[in-house]
Amino acid sequence: MKKRTLMLTMAALLSSGAAQADDAPMVLPIQRLAMDMAVKAAQATIAACRKEGLSVAVTVIDRGGDAQVVLRDTLAMPITVPISKGKAYAALNFNSPTSALEDRFKQPYAPPSIGGLITSAGGLPITAGSTILGGIGVSGAPSGETDEACAAAGLKAINDDLEMAM
Repeated sequence: MKKRTLMLTMAALLSSGAAQADDAPMVLPIQRLAMDMAVKAAQATIAACRKEGLSVAVTVIDRGGDAQVVLRDTLAMPITVPISKGKAYAALNFNSPTSALEDRFKQPYAPPSIGGLITSAGGLPITAGSTILGGIGVSGAPSGETDEACAAAGLKAINDDLEMAM
């Protein structure tokens, strides 16, 4: 009797799992940031920093972490490019401004070495609705707070368009 009850229970559990798997979609639609929006955000970021007399680099990455747009102003140092990408990558993956991550990773609890991840201020996630679309990172200003303010100006330039599209 116990064996039969166990077999019936197992059959019920297995069949309910199969029904749930059948209901799961085979392909998922993923929202992506259009190139024109990425360019607009990057250009607005550079413009905001130029108003402050600063030359920076900005990188806009897609939700896969790949660069969509990279702009380095004329006088920005070459090192600003990989730093801006690392900030964008951290903002995307933590779905958080990188300024909020700075205090999370203080010694002796620093983050493990993960290539390309920079948790200093200057990176913001790009979101619309509840969907993360990418990240934007800035490097080259005298402080991370200024980098982040320029990134915020870039996001502000596309925010209304993104919200209307979602």
